[in-house]
Amino acid sequence: MASIFDLFKKIEKKEDSTPITHIIVGLGNPGEKYTYTRHNAGFLAIDFLLNKYSVACDKLKFKSLIGEIKLGGVRALLMKPQTFMNASGTAIIEACNFYKIPPENVIVISDDASFDIGRLRIRKSGSAGGHNGLKSVIECLNSDKFPRIKLGVGQKPSPDYDIADWVLARIPKENERTFLNLLEYIPQILELMLTGNTEKAMCDFNGVSAK
Repeated sequence: MASIFDLFKKIEKKEDSTPITHIIVGLGNPGEKYTYTRHNAGFLAIDFLLNKYSVACDKLKFKSLIGEIKLGGVRALLMKPQTFMNASGTAIIEACNFYKIPPENVIVISDDASFDIGRLRIRKSGSAGGHNGLKSVIECLNSDKFPRIKLGVGQKPSPDYDIADWVLARIPKENERTFLNLLEYIPQILELMLTGNTEKAMCDFNGVSAK
């Protein structure tokens, strides 16, 4: 006869039958030396979610570290592509094909060097804007009609400063707290976007400034 402890174990192991309908991707580069660089803002956003909701993103599949999260009743796949930034799209398209997820249900979180740390911008679609990770995603999905959350990592100190050197440099110590405070908005934004309220997310959070 099964004990009550055996029944509890069965309940704990019961898998969520809700289908995965969305993908949340943080863009970045794998490897410890890139962890706190500006270009890894997307990875850092995913790590923030993992910590806040006590979920894991440690299974290797689709050329990515993957996990799952449920927000607003919507079950989503979390992805940290391990392909390096310029080939991020090759990982995402594998997951899209497997789960039959259209581009409009892929939320991409990336860095943006066109505005200051502490600010973010939400868009329903658009060009890569010079971002090689977004360029790869657009090419592989054959569409720019996917929503994205762009996290400000600060503008170059001068026009002739090499952009690669800038985004591959570490987020300055004096800006770390501001960047972490910016990540506090991510759960609210994602819940709105996952439940079909991207316009509200744009209205509520485009233009906010974390301190």
